[in-house]
Amino acid sequence: MDYFQGVVTEYLRADRAMFINTECCIQLNPGINPDRTGPHWFCDAVAVNLRDKEVFLCEVTYSKTLDALAKRLSGWAGSWGLLRVALTRDCGLIHEWPVRPWLFVPQDLRKLLEQKLIKIQNVGDEPDKMPQPKITDLEDVTPWKYKSWNRYEQPSSPDA
Repeated sequence: MDYFQGVVTEYLRADRAMFINTECCIQLNPGINPDRTGPHWFCDAVAVNLRDKEVFLCEVTYSKTLDALAKRLSGWAGSWGLLRVALTRDCGLIHEWPVRPWLFVPQDLRKLLEQKLIKIQNVGDEPDKMPQPKITDLEDVTPWKYKSWNRYEQPSSPDA
């Protein structure tokens, strides 16, 4: 885990309704060893918001190219239905709760990320299409910008 993953994890945990599983293995096919069962990813953090009954697949990066993040999101988009089944099967998440990527990137990379997301969002068919990711600037998760004991956010629009 790099430094900013810890900063993001603390930001997420400051909302007392949010429960976090860091470095969570998302394994499309069931099996004992994910290295032998096919596609799998170690998600930086799976965050479950019990208040709003929603799940976030959180990824943190400050890579200037965002290539690794785009590759991961493309893989998720191409397997979104199976990914949702895997989260229910292996993590015990409630299948009816919405799942959405939540990306944490430096503010100056946001436009580049949005350009990459345009191509990725066209992958998959309804209803198994990956929803539009939530994006938060890394600069906004620094500890002096929120209450560490109660970072409650009012529900926002789906494309916020």
